[in-house]
Amino acid sequence: MSKKTWIIGGVVVVALIGATVIGRSLTGDKKAKSDSGKVTTLKVAHTQNYVPYDFVDKDGNSDGYEVAVLKEIDKKLPQYKFEYTGTSDDDLLIGLESGKYDIGTKGAWYTDERAKKFIIPKDPIGASIIGFTIRKDDKDKYKNISDFAKQNGRLVPISPQNAQWNVIKDYNDEHKDQPIELTSAESFQVSDAYAWVLENRYDAYFDIKLSFEKAVTDKEGAYHQYADKLTWFPYKGIPTYPLLHRDSKNEEFSKEYTKAIKELKEDGTLEKLSKKYFGEDVFSYVDK
Repeated sequence: MSKKTWIIGGVVVVALIGATVIGRSLTGDKKAKSDSGKVTTLKVAHTQNYVPYDFVDKDGNSDGYEVAVLKEIDKKLPQYKFEYTGTSDDDLLIGLESGKYDIGTKGAWYTDERAKKFIIPKDPIGASIIGFTIRKDDKDKYKNISDFAKQNGRLVPISPQNAQWNVIKDYNDEHKDQPIELTSAESFQVSDAYAWVLENRYDAYFDIKLSFEKAVTDKEGAYHQYADKLTWFPYKGIPTYPLLHRDSKNEEFSKEYTKAIKELKEDGTLEKLSKKYFGEDVFSYVDK
């Protein structure tokens, strides 16, 4: 009986080993067949200190939520190889236009101006949560954007060139009976916006959650002295996209990106990575 058992066990082990070899062979064949074995290198530029979206860690490695998603996409597309470079915001955009980089990721929102310069895939890579920084004394008065609009809250002016302008404009277009007064202004210091709210000149500053947390909530934040006077509430999640240099190679990649990102969303990878880097699922704030 022991001999028979040993023989059966041996056969099983051999069978398992054989299956593993076959499986690897098929995988290898699949990779070899993709694009006839040709691997296209895509140069990826990302901002180097926009934690947790994109950054360079203490060991000099590319990291961050969007970088992590791109690495997962790279795994799904054996016909491509990504090379990462951490750089400044300006170099990223200029490099994308010139073709120095193929892909740029910086927590970028969609704008018509960007769509004219770059290829923007249909499906987002992540999201940026935006809302209102208000006085803590008004936290019961303004609990959401509807409260703010109904009570004629005064919003710190926004530059028409800023993507945030379009977010409020879109809200007003959908709520013409009770819009938010939208006043244009050139760029100004964030410290001014916070001060204006505290001084009662305005009732709210349209602010990104991450920015508020880093500037005010964080004990090391530049404006942490306002933490006991200011608070923030969410409005919605604004999708963020990778930007691609305009050429036929990247047009083709955009199609493959769309397939891969959908798979990552469906299998829960995007949610998992979002919770890892942001502590929550940022997609839950995006309109369905």
